Amino acid sequence: MAELFSYHLIAPGDRVLCAVSGGADSMYLLCRLLDGASRGGYQVGAAHFHHGIRQASDGEEDFVRAWCERHQVPLHVGHGDVPTAAAQRGQGVEETARALRYAFLYDTARREGYTLIATGHHAGDQAETVLMHLIRGSGLQGLRGIQPRQGMLIRPMLEVTREQVEDYLRRRHVPHVEDESNADPAYTRNRMRHQVLPLLFELNPQAVHHIAQAAAKLREDAQLLDTLAQAVPGVTQGPDGVAVDISQLLSQPKPLVMRRLAQVLTGLHIHPSQVYLDGLYGLMAQAQSGARLDLPGYVARKSWNRLDITPVREEKTLSPVPLRDGYTPWGEWRVECRTAICPQEKGKGLWLVPGDYVLRPREVGDTLQLPKRPTKTVKKLMIEKKIPSHLRPRLPVVAQGERVAAVALLGVDQAFLAQPGQPARSINVTKENEDHA
Repeated sequence: MAELFSYHLIAPGDRVLCAVSGGADSMYLLCRLLDGASRGGYQVGAAHFHHGIRQASDGEEDFVRAWCERHQVPLHVGHGDVPTAAAQRGQGVEETARALRYAFLYDTARREGYTLIATGHHAGDQAETVLMHLIRGSGLQGLRGIQPRQGMLIRPMLEVTREQVEDYLRRRHVPHVEDESNADPAYTRNRMRHQVLPLLFELNPQAVHHIAQAAAKLREDAQLLDTLAQAVPGVTQGPDGVAVDISQLLSQPKPLVMRRLAQVLTGLHIHPSQVYLDGLYGLMAQAQSGARLDLPGYVARKSWNRLDITPVREEKTLSPVPLRDGYTPWGEWRVECRTAICPQEKGKGLWLVPGDYVLRPREVGDTLQLPKRPTKTVKKLMIEKKIPSHLRPRLPVVAQGERVAAVALLGVDQAFLAQPGQPARSINVTKENEDHA
């Protein structure tokens, strides 16, 4: 039983739900879990999912039911119509079968109070997975192979070979069923199993074991790199996405940078494909300010030394609105206006002479003369201020008639600047979840 606990996956008091198809691997796992349950102080139940794909599935369910009843193992059975679900989802049968099966396992575990779900992936499955990732061009992430644990899901058999499985079942006279789909060459994994691995076995009978060992070592290295990457400076997670200080992040070795970017994408529920990672790295290292990269549900924009990854939003057209005392919503901004006496220290707010003003977006030809500075176009001032290009068209402009009185993030035009001790219009522009802008 030692190999099943080499990852320290099961603790006393756990309730383990074992996924049982009736095949050799799952029967081996179920028997080995039952062998160690008393000594390990945990409980075991079985779960079988009928995919509704093959006629033989009825017989497999009957086999599992009979075996569990004979050995007094609690059994939970689920049924699905994989072909119909695959057609509805526009997915392949194999992908849909896996999704429905795991949904059943998780639902059953939570409903019945199981703390762990165990599946019978063995060293051969690990070798197949690593090789498939390798030929698809995977990085270190994929070469780690199948993980021993992901949340409540455990795979205790990753260092157990198929030969060990068959030897155990033969010695213990444990019956099992054969799934004929495992021999179907239409599935890539089956071709890997029946054509590629036998050739590797001819070269080295320990090939599968060595590949599984290599994956385990890579997992250890990857865990260290993940920890180091998590500590890399320059990445700030906020309620509106992620902000990256480019110079800080790029000061780190590229492998850590790429791993940190992968962590960022994963945190946004985006699969960290090599295409996205290379795109983000190129955006930071080579692209000009204003460049962007579209991601699923997000957009990454470079603004000088800053990279912002924000959700894609449907932007509504902003129309001019009168600026009154109180809060005025303005796209993703909130504008607070009040009448007050202008203080000596004006702080972050905009202080304007009394008058009627409107809020509007920037228009072509808008100019602004900041105190003691020459008149410049608002566009040029925004560029000099390094305001991100995607913010410029929607930045609140305070105007009176055709003249610009003030612009958020830039300041107040000299002609409209309130004097200390005099009545004034105080304006604070706040972006969502940020301080005054």
